[in-house]
Amino acid sequence: MSIRQSYKMPTGETSKNTTKESQMHDADVEVADGELGRVDATRIGAFGQAAAAGGKQYRVLGRWKAGFVFIHTEVGIGILSLPSVLKTLGLIPGLIAILGIGLLATYTAYLYLLFWRRYRHIDNLPDAMYVLGGKPLAIVGAVGLIINLSFACASSVLTMSIALNTLSGHSMCTVAFVGFAALVCYVLCMPRTMNFVSYFSAPATLAIIIPIFIVIGSLVHGKPQSAPAVWEKEMHLVGNPSFRSAFSAILSIFYAFGGRQGFLSVAAEMRDPSRDYVPALIMLQCFAIPMYLITGGAIYGLAGQYVTSPALGSAPLIPAKAAYGILLITLFNTGLFYSHAGIKYLYIVVMRDALKIPEQMTRNNVKSWGIWVSLATAFWTLVFLLANAIPSFSNIIGVSSALLVGWFSFGLPGIFWLHLNKGKHFANWKMTSLAVLSYLLIALALFLNSAGMWASISSLITLFNSKTSTVHGPFTCADNSLF
Repeated sequence: MSIRQSYKMPTGETSKNTTKESQMHDADVEVADGELGRVDATRIGAFGQAAAAGGKQYRVLGRWKAGFVFIHTEVGIGILSLPSVLKTLGLIPGLIAILGIGLLATYTAYLYLLFWRRYRHIDNLPDAMYVLGGKPLAIVGAVGLIINLSFACASSVLTMSIALNTLSGHSMCTVAFVGFAALVCYVLCMPRTMNFVSYFSAPATLAIIIPIFIVIGSLVHGKPQSAPAVWEKEMHLVGNPSFRSAFSAILSIFYAFGGRQGFLSVAAEMRDPSRDYVPALIMLQCFAIPMYLITGGAIYGLAGQYVTSPALGSAPLIPAKAAYGILLITLFNTGLFYSHAGIKYLYIVVMRDALKIPEQMTRNNVKSWGIWVSLATAFWTLVFLLANAIPSFSNIIGVSSALLVGWFSFGLPGIFWLHLNKGKHFANWKMTSLAVLSYLLIALALFLNSAGMWASISSLITLFNSKTSTVHGPFTCADNSLF
C-alpha cells in the first residue's frame, strides 16, 4: 500500500481543471491492486483537502512565480563558494565540473516531476518517500529534510554574521550577530503561504547578482583586499589539489545545485505543475548555470590566489562592504524560503497526521496560528545552534552537501526513476541507459555521503586547530569577517 487512504476525492469534486497534458500522463499510470484508482487524477493532497473544506486556496503559483522561487532556491549563497572552487580545482576542471553537475541537476529535477505525475497527492519530499517505503522511510526522510533545511538556514545566518561583522568592524560578538539574523528570519517566516515567499524572490535574486558584479567590477580596477601592495596574480588552468581539498571543492558545487529538496513543496502550491513545472525549471537552469560559470571564472580570473569564500571578500574593502550590504536582502530571503519549507512540512504533519484536522490548515484561527508559531520557534532554535556549532561558511555547506544534499538532489531522483519503471529497467537500450544512470546517481550519493563527510569534518578540525584562523571552536565571539 503506497498511498495513504486519507487522500480521497472529496464529495462533488471533479477533475475539470485537469489539463490536456495532465490527462495524457494520467493515461500512462498503472495503480497497483488495493491502491486508490487513478489517484493522480484527483490531485488532492493536504492543500486540496483544506481548500475543498472551505479553507483558503494555497495553490496559486504560476510558471513565472514558481520560476522565480526556483531561481532563488538555487541561486543563493552557494554561488559565493564557486570562485574558491576554481582556485582549488583549476579554471578548466572547475568550469567543466560546474557545467556537468548543472546538467545532471536539471535531469534529476525533472525526475521529481515524473514522480509527482504518478503520485499527485504528495506535498513534500517525505510524502514521496512514504510512497517508496511506507512510514519508516517517511520518518527518515522527514528527519533528513528538517536537518537539511536547517543547515541551509544556518549557512544563511552564518553568512549574515560575516556580512554584519564586515560592515560594522566586528562591533558585537559573532554569536549575537547570528542570533539577530535568526530572529529577523523568524519574524519573516510568519506568513504561511508560498505565494508570500514568491514576492521576495525577484528582489533577492537581484540582490545576489548586483553584489557579484560589484566584486567583478572592483577587481577590474583594483586589487583584492588580502593582496599586498605589490602583488602578482597566480591563476592555474589545472589545479593540483589533495583528495580532501578537491572533494571539499566538489561538494561546494553540489551544494550550489542542491535546492531540489524544496521543489515538491513548491509544486504543491502551483496551480498546474504538470504544465508549468518544466518551464519554471528551464527558467532556473538557463539562469543558474551561466551565472555560476561567469561568477566562478570571472572572480577567480581577476583575484587569482587571493580569492576568498564567500567570494565577496575578494573585493577591495569599500566595494566589498557595499556588496555585503546589498547581499543581506538575499540572505534574509534564503532563510525565509528554506525555513518556510521546513516549517510548512512540520505544520502539515501536525495538522494532517497528528491532529487529523487538515481542513483547518489554511484557516486563520488560534489553533492553526499557535501551532505555526510554535513550530517556527523550534525550527529557528535548531538553526541558531547549528550556525554556532559550525561557524565556518565553507565547512557548513560542505557538511550539508555531504550529509543530505547528495541524496535529496541526486540519489533519491535515481530511486524515483527505478520505482516508476519497476520491471522495465532493461526493456530496451534506452531504458537500460536510463537505469544505469539511475544506479550511478545512487552510487554518487553514497560516495558523497561517506567520503564527503570525512573531507568536511577533517577540514573543520584543521580550521579549529589552525594558528592563522580566528575561529577555534563552536559558539565563538571571534571576528569571522574576511578582513
